[in-house]
Amino acid sequence: MKLNQFLYLLLFVASCKPASQKEAAEKSNNAALANTFVDAFYSFDRDSLNAALSFAETSKPNLLYYQKWAECGHYKILQRGRLIEKSDSLILVPVMVKDDLMAALQIDFNVTDTFHLTIHEGRIHFVETSSNDPAVYYEAKEWVKQNRPELIEKACEGIWNGGPTPCECIQGMLTGFAAFVVNQK
Repeated sequence: MKLNQFLYLLLFVASCKPASQKEAAEKSNNAALANTFVDAFYSFDRDSLNAALSFAETSKPNLLYYQKWAECGHYKILQRGRLIEKSDSLILVPVMVKDDLMAALQIDFNVTDTFHLTIHEGRIHFVETSSNDPAVYYEAKEWVKQNRPELIEKACEGIWNGGPTPCECIQGMLTGFAAFVVNQK
């Protein structure tokens, strides 16, 4: 190998190393940011969550509502799952919780809520949620809408979109779920 080729190869290898270090640091920062978000959400402190979402304006109404819903539904973290890095900007954060909704349905099931965080340049820009709620949860929800709408119509106005009464909404659902269970017997 000629000296020029060797030097070129050496420069190429050297230039690659900082990029991988930069990527590793970015992944580490994204993971820390994701964990900070989860801490803020489950602290049930609106100001902490609001600060974590300072660059995610479109996600705020849904998540602030959901945070209060979760607080009033007595969500308790049982286990944080391993962070899943879908890309350099998308991290999934699964969190298994115990909540009043499954208790009202009288089933032994703990829901895993997954937060889908879009992170760019060290800031959360968007958050979506998904969950593994069992089919009976959706059946009960539909039953409440059809058979006990007075429990949720007013209380759940603006649900998941910054509505003003997430506590009243989940309490209506819980009352409706209890009626659903009785109706199924």
